[in-house]
Amino acid sequence: MKLSNEGLRSPEWKEKGYKLFDYDRNSIEKATHKEPVWVHFGAGNIFRGFPARLDQILIEKGLTDKGIIVGEGFDYDIITDIYDKYDRLTLLVTLKANGSIDKEIVGSVTEAYPCDYQFADAWKRFGEVFTSPSLQMVSFTITEKGYALKDPSGAFLKGYVHDFAEGPGKCSMFLSRLAELLLMRYKAGAYPIALVSMDNCSHNGEKVQAAITTIAGEWCKAGLVEKGFEEYVNSSKVSYPWSMIDKITPRPDKSVASMLAADGYEDTDTVVTDKHTYIASFVNAEECEYLVIEDSFPNGRPALENAGVYFTDRETVNKVEKMKVCTCLNPLHTALAVFGCLLGYTLIADEMKDEDLVKLVKTIGYKEGLPVVVNPGIINPEKFIDEVVNIRIPNPFMPDTPQRIATDTSQKLPIRFGETIKAYLASDKLSIKDLKCIPLVYAAWLRYAMGIDDNGAAFEPSSDPLLPYAREALSGIGLGYEGSLDQLNGILSNQKIFGVDLFETGLADMVLGYFKSMIEGPGAVRETLHGVVG
Repeated sequence: MKLSNEGLRSPEWKEKGYKLFDYDRNSIEKATHKEPVWVHFGAGNIFRGFPARLDQILIEKGLTDKGIIVGEGFDYDIITDIYDKYDRLTLLVTLKANGSIDKEIVGSVTEAYPCDYQFADAWKRFGEVFTSPSLQMVSFTITEKGYALKDPSGAFLKGYVHDFAEGPGKCSMFLSRLAELLLMRYKAGAYPIALVSMDNCSHNGEKVQAAITTIAGEWCKAGLVEKGFEEYVNSSKVSYPWSMIDKITPRPDKSVASMLAADGYEDTDTVVTDKHTYIASFVNAEECEYLVIEDSFPNGRPALENAGVYFTDRETVNKVEKMKVCTCLNPLHTALAVFGCLLGYTLIADEMKDEDLVKLVKTIGYKEGLPVVVNPGIINPEKFIDEVVNIRIPNPFMPDTPQRIATDTSQKLPIRFGETIKAYLASDKLSIKDLKCIPLVYAAWLRYAMGIDDNGAAFEPSSDPLLPYAREALSGIGLGYEGSLDQLNGILSNQKIFGVDLFETGLADMVLGYFKSMIEGPGAVRETLHGVVG
């Protein structure tokens, strides 16, 4: 059983319970090549396990005859080692909490290329696609960092400084090359287009819009493009819909690979690219999934509502996004990530067997977070949390790790917890003094940044752009430290990390108290956690 166009002819797939698509893939590829509708940038697991399958549902229902053209602007090995090698096919393995498993072949990707000048034929093809009047949507899963034009100090990244000066044809950064493709579309007829971020970050549409309009503005200012292009990307012809996406697609798991190998599936190897992407021919994913998109598509769009996507207005997307990112899921994940690393866990699901950690996430979700959630109407917040704490996070078949989720935590804290604190401060019915577990997570992150677990053993924290800053603030503080913690005043006042100035909110003393308790010695993290939630 090999994952390829030819390999799918084997009768073993159906005999082993794999679902194969039943459409003529060749005709889909031809129709897409002639009149492309959907381009997606960000070729990783979340795309392969979610949006790609949504399009396949539409194809199988006869609601479209177009597939997706994929581009990768960062990690080009994904294209050569995965897409090209396996004929752009993906084996989606859905791991359900009840122990059952679905295995489905997804074939909706018709073309896949690196998005870079050095791949001349690929770049030429993207030019053809972007100048096609039929193109309706360009979507993205490039991670929140992918939209950043500036470093943490607020200065433009060197690559963008270069691109602003050199302009189209000499771009070093992906978003600059995207702007160049939009310039081609503008010159071809200023055709309308929707740029849809499907990344898991707050107000994701704003991030795309800010990046593209800034690049166009800088080029215009330098006289590298005409004023009309800047006006085009700022006009109603180019939309930047907000969205909320929710589906866990962790790194390829060895236990899943072993299960597939037992079926006779041959392509189980995991590739680790030079850019440290973990990817395989298969994607293991949870069953639960949500995608809510602002319905703003000036050139039309695929009928994805028929595949379970919610289309609504921006205000509702914002409410759903806040519900999920600020309260009902992401804060719970971050709390488990930080404490999981400190307490020696390597699976998120295993943490949900820990009574203290279960109490922690339930308190953050139901008691501290839910009172400030605005019900979006299309999804019930309390039922959403129920699903998260009872089905999704405890799913023993979801091989997700606290170490993965702990990546870039400093970038997540201000949204996932800071927004709740702000809501308490703005309320005349809620008291900031009632928050106990959110300040505990803040303290735990500082304790985590020390790189010493609760047994006193050193560990390497996950990558985070502000980790060096945090470690400098913690310099000289170790287990058993009994000196003054005044040196932490600066970081505790840092709104970029915590979303608020903890001194101004009155939470600094609580955070410092928790932190001091957690550095008393080995076992102090557990003791402090238990004391707060017990």
